[in-house]
Amino acid sequence: MTFDAFLETLSADAPPSLPPPLRALWFDAKGDWNAAHKCVDQLADPASMWVHAYLHRKEGDLSNAHYWYRRARRAPHAGALEDEWREIVETLLSQAAS
Repeated sequence: MTFDAFLETLSADAPPSLPPPLRALWFDAKGDWNAAHKCVDQLADPASMWVHAYLHRKEGDLSNAHYWYRRARRAPHAGALEDEWREIVETLLSQAAS
């Protein structure tokens, strides 16, 4: 799936079949932080932990976000939340296509 195709799915009422980290970002884009968090809350793979970090950063819980960035082996993002969301989506989509 391309980034533009992912964006097009946001007009639907339910997410397409996606891996949990991308499903979380779909819910986040739809404004449902709780559903997004539930998608990755119990997962320990690097992609899920990266999304988990992003979600806690968005929530404003920076100490928790930094914990998840460390677990994901990612540097904390310093830019706009929208830029980080796009970076994560594009990275995970490209990994899924590989």
